[in-house]
Amino acid sequence: MRIVVLAGGIGGARFLRGLKKAAPEADVTVIGNTGDDIHLFGLKVCPDLDTVMYTLGGGINEEQGWGREEETFQVKAELAAYGVGPEWFGLGDRDFATHIVRTQMLAAGYPLSDVTEALCARWKPGVRLLPMSDDRVETHVAVEVDGERKVIHFQEYWVKLRASVPAEAVVPVGADQAKPAPGVLEAIASADVILFPPSNPVVSVGTILAVPGIREAIAEAGVPVVGLSPIVGDAPVRGMADKVLAAVGVEATAAAVARHYGSGLLDGWLVDTVDAGTVAEVESAGIRCRAVPLLMTDVDATAEMARQALALATEVRA
Repeated sequence: MRIVVLAGGIGGARFLRGLKKAAPEADVTVIGNTGDDIHLFGLKVCPDLDTVMYTLGGGINEEQGWGREEETFQVKAELAAYGVGPEWFGLGDRDFATHIVRTQMLAAGYPLSDVTEALCARWKPGVRLLPMSDDRVETHVAVEVDGERKVIHFQEYWVKLRASVPAEAVVPVGADQAKPAPGVLEAIASADVILFPPSNPVVSVGTILAVPGIREAIAEAGVPVVGLSPIVGDAPVRGMADKVLAAVGVEATAAAVARHYGSGLLDGWLVDTVDAGTVAEVESAGIRCRAVPLLMTDVDATAEMARQALALATEVRA
């Protein structure tokens, strides 16, 4: 079975770990969000790609869900002593090595897709990890802070401000001019199943879909497309997805997110059992829906979520 997964950071990475357990023989291609990418200290940082790579490769900080295990922060402290920021983004010493290698390879002329493949040669994540595009895309957020309206990088909004102010707009800058990375459209065209994990529907999966050609390829693939709701009981399972959903005019409910993706893209949608009352609403929008437990409390629970997604895909196909 060939499975394509559109993945953001922590939620996507943890879902993938469960999917690998649920379908160990499957050929899995991950299309990773690069809209969260940022340049810091002269280095190219790809948080979502690295979170998938570290999580599946056994190097993730399990408690945080991001960054390296057994990390130290001496370089960060030394930079701060020189007055070099930003201090709000915590790159650890081990993590720095990844970004140095990536930046050197990019400077030498290698595209991000080749660089990602080279980094994965060390971590062996057990999936094919592709950036959504080799072109530069950065998600920016329009906000008002202390009476001043400005546009800031998504990382500043998410990490520094902790989404403490409303997002007035979310824009994946450069996405409209970007091209899918090599292998992305081919993977979609040859897939047996396409999955949207419980990642952020606006700044993770939504940013991937903003790259011209990707949404269209998924819609035209002719295979089941099944998503898992990141909203449980009208609240995000993790993070602050409700803040960016509001910016695009979508309610923070499982049914509203399904409608946001739309029946032209989604064939099936899983909601948590606490949202079982929304199944009929989702199905009235032309999307097959089932209610199952959707909390990724451990790998076994996550594997069962993946099995349910694959079962719904089989049901849709039939």
